[in-house]
Amino acid sequence: MGYFYIAGCIAFTVYGQIVLKWRMNQNLDMPDSTFGKIIRLVTLILTDPWIFSGLTAAFVASLFWMMAMTKFQISYAYPFMSSAFVLVLLISVPLFGETLNAAKLGGTALIILGIIVLSRGYAA
Repeated sequence: MGYFYIAGCIAFTVYGQIVLKWRMNQNLDMPDSTFGKIIRLVTLILTDPWIFSGLTAAFVASLFWMMAMTKFQISYAYPFMSSAFVLVLLISVPLFGETLNAAKLGGTALIILGIIVLSRGYAA
């Protein structure tokens, strides 16, 4: 079950980030003042079900993370969270037209390599 908890945390984290980016791209009309931005963001949270779902996903991800912490040492489980960066990058390229260059590919490869190296050093 421990890996299910980690996978759930990652899935909800990625969902939340992608949905928030998508909806914020739709709501670029932000006021200049900090107070105005806060009011606008609170209004979006209360009126946009997608934004609310993205924030709820972050909360659910934290519940999965707490459950994962009952199964693994944090030094083992936490590196897996970096796979969320990889997934967000891979999803954002086709969905938002973000660029994928050599630096991003190299960084992604290092993240994956790091996850592999760290996971092999775990003694259950």
